[in-house]
Amino acid sequence: MNKKHVQRFGELQQQLEHIESTRHKKRLEHLNNLEVDMVDSEALSEWKVKTKSLLINSCGVDSEHYKEFIKAEKPGVMDTTYEVLLRIRPIFKAAKEDYEGGYLTSVRSLVQAEVFDSVLEQASELLLSGYHTAAAVIAGVALETALRELCDRNTIKHGMMNTMNDSLAKAGIYNKNQQKRITALAGIRNSAAHGKPDEFNSENVKSMIQEVEQFLAQNMGEQ
Repeated sequence: MNKKHVQRFGELQQQLEHIESTRHKKRLEHLNNLEVDMVDSEALSEWKVKTKSLLINSCGVDSEHYKEFIKAEKPGVMDTTYEVLLRIRPIFKAAKEDYEGGYLTSVRSLVQAEVFDSVLEQASELLLSGYHTAAAVIAGVALETALRELCDRNTIKHGMMNTMNDSLAKAGIYNKNQQKRITALAGIRNSAAHGKPDEFNSENVKSMIQEVEQFLAQNMGEQ
């Protein structure tokens, strides 16, 4: 689960509560001074934009949460801002609860999982065929791609593998032991990529592939 998304859901929940607190009565002259409930329209519009962005990133543009939110936010002919808020509030709360409860898996996550599986399968096949240098390079690509994705999820700049590894550990995404293991795996990948097969062997690569699989399982789940 993306910590940034969880934090953003909390922030938007607080903003929603503030918008609700702006509820007030307004007389509509064109409807014979009919008195209706309203909320701050500018604050509500800003909140809807922020929320739609979060729903796309956390739930996916094809999710029921996003689709229902888009439907509910559209005002009818006689709708007030408060009535719109009443429609979109439960959808937002449902998305927040489902995301924080770990019940959502975005399409992007599923696609990434399939890609990583395919790459590591290729690395394993190359290793079995005796091409342990090529297998190390490919496993390293999977690891580097995962590090880049974790950086994106946590608003951390891309860089060399060891730089991203250090930044992710510093941000608390994983612990120091994991950081040390990634440093070692990056070393194997670099040796393979620079044509230095004497610095590692097939058993090192076999362990590398297994460790990359474990790392992906632990860190590349739902977004």
